[in-house]
Amino acid sequence: MSDYKLSQPLITLAVLFGLASCGGGSEVEQNASESEFEPTAPTTVLNLPSTPFDYETLNLPAHFTTNVPGQPLPTSINGLDNTPDSNPVTNDGATLGRVLFYDKALSANGTVSCASCHQQALGFSDDNAFSIGFEGGRTDRHSMTLINARYYQRGRFFWDERAVSLEEQVLMPFQDPVEMGMTLEQLVAEVTAQDFYPELFENAFGSREVTEEKIALALAQFVRSIVSYASRYDQGRTMVTTPGENFPNFTEQENRGKALFFRTIPNGGGACFGCHTTEAFVSANPGPQNNGLDLTTTDAGAGSVFNNPIFEGRFKTTSLRNIALTAPYMHDGRFSTLEEVVEHYNSGIQAHPTLSPALTDEAGNPIQLNFNEDEKAALVAFLGTLTDESVSVDEKWSDPFN
Repeated sequence: MSDYKLSQPLITLAVLFGLASCGGGSEVEQNASESEFEPTAPTTVLNLPSTPFDYETLNLPAHFTTNVPGQPLPTSINGLDNTPDSNPVTNDGATLGRVLFYDKALSANGTVSCASCHQQALGFSDDNAFSIGFEGGRTDRHSMTLINARYYQRGRFFWDERAVSLEEQVLMPFQDPVEMGMTLEQLVAEVTAQDFYPELFENAFGSREVTEEKIALALAQFVRSIVSYASRYDQGRTMVTTPGENFPNFTEQENRGKALFFRTIPNGGGACFGCHTTEAFVSANPGPQNNGLDLTTTDAGAGSVFNNPIFEGRFKTTSLRNIALTAPYMHDGRFSTLEEVVEHYNSGIQAHPTLSPALTDEAGNPIQLNFNEDEKAALVAFLGTLTDESVSVDEKWSDPFN
């Protein structure tokens, strides 16, 4: 029996399991039957507060929930939350999700967790172009940030939107032969084998029983709790009536970059807000977009998911929150810096057949912004103001195995 107690001021549990791996080095090992699977975990210490962190209360600033009059695109996040009524974020549910998110024992050889590819200090992304799986293999695409995932209205996940919900998405990396190399049966067995989980499941769901559905619900709650609203941009936004006004806490360069971000192309701007819309800086577009990275299709993207040629080479648009921390950029991590990203939109958009209309001129050709060096630097400076340090360091989103 475990001496794990939630009533302790600080839960400190040494989990001393055998270090033998369940395998995963080959396809045969990865698909071993449950009878052959031997639950294991590295030596760890789990630290949780006696009273769960508050994941339920957002305390969003007013500009998040108020549309700016006369703005053709939505500025508020009203109506965008993809949280299902059947899985609201709760303090105990997100606490369980946090532990699952950081638990390396939930991979085939106990070496990686969800957090290995979605690192808090890196905007819940990865600084590798392609993340490293449990046996050192590389993923096919760059790790997308999880910040403000709850405000992607379509509620679909992965770059190609193959997961219809976050609850579906969170179980898929466990089963990926490169990422974590488990089966769902093995996942449930591993969670069940660790003696700190039963009480966490009981607190979250009223039952100590471990199921794949509960694992999905808890992980989705934790991910949806990761919301950014305390950047320098937000501080400045509270000082003005509309985002188009100069922010008193910004430098002249940052205000210039902000103007370029929001201003339409005919008015000398970059119309960036058209794809990174609302104060959450998420996409309000109807589905994946092609941003002209290539002239021909090199990765089918959503075209491999949706039976419609218009989706060829199209990908989900991610939030720009903490964008300065999430390099490299794009679905394949091809750009190492924000300067390269800005230059792409300034002069490098390719005339792919499914290029998003927002990136074409009246003749249907790729737009050319023709920003000068000062303007490009100003836009990069503005993007830096979207960094929310609280998301990077807040303990409630940090590794509890410490």
